[in-house]
Amino acid sequence: MKYVAIADELRDRITRGELPPGARVPSTRRLAADHGVAMATAAKALALLGQEGVVQAEPRSGTVVAGRERRGGPRGLTREQLVRTAIAIADTEGLGALSMRGVAARLGVAAMAPYKYVRGKDELVMLMADSAFGERGYPATPRGDWRDRLTLGGRTLWSLYKRHPWLAQLAPLTRPLALRNLGMHGEWALSALSELDVDAATLCDLHVLFFSYVQGIAIHLEREQSALASSGLSEEQWIDLQTPALEAMSAGRPVFAKMLRDLGGDGYDLVLDDLFESGMRALLDGLALRFGR
Repeated sequence: MKYVAIADELRDRITRGELPPGARVPSTRRLAADHGVAMATAAKALALLGQEGVVQAEPRSGTVVAGRERRGGPRGLTREQLVRTAIAIADTEGLGALSMRGVAARLGVAAMAPYKYVRGKDELVMLMADSAFGERGYPATPRGDWRDRLTLGGRTLWSLYKRHPWLAQLAPLTRPLALRNLGMHGEWALSALSELDVDAATLCDLHVLFFSYVQGIAIHLEREQSALASSGLSEEQWIDLQTPALEAMSAGRPVFAKMLRDLGGDGYDLVLDDLFESGMRALLDGLALRFGR
């Protein structure tokens, strides 16, 4: 949902202090122009922030950032605000950096204040995940065949994982998350796969295979963020440092050695977006071949 993305961007700017309490936030017209959306969409973004107590309307001043006592004080704190703040921390710093005390500090409230709304970090993370998975949905009237719809489902999940890299780290494949909004994505994929006319066990297997493919690629999004933060090296810089070790590995392995030589001459960038699209096409090609569709 575009208005949620706009609200998230403004919330992040406010959290970072770029827009301090009392500062005017961009007008509906400005937001619509900057993001290429309708005025109504921009208005919904400001309305969402207003409901959370992040911004407020001031006579003759327009919409401004609410004062800390309104945004972070116990009276103004809501579960939605708590979840959104936690998501902002996880998005920028990773799930490992998330703590109840850290969320409270970001909101400017007492360390125990968040416990009025959630029992602890585990419950907060589940609320975060359910909220994140609910940010994008599907058309009310599905279009295309099973492959078209499954492609849309994969790309939708991939976009959410890119936006919230920590999402892919939450649970192993054997212990799926029982989240209402994740169920929406599951129903969309199952509906498409059911056109392959398979039994229930096979349908479940195919759904797990499809979901695990998307999640399996997405796991590397946060891992790359962590590697960059800990090493200070970009992917290209890190690969350059590995060249001697890779050359040593290729000794006695002619195919590996030839691949390295060819890549060194032609150049190669491992782009996860491209890898995701290529892998999903291969997966769907395989399903079509196996089930004659």
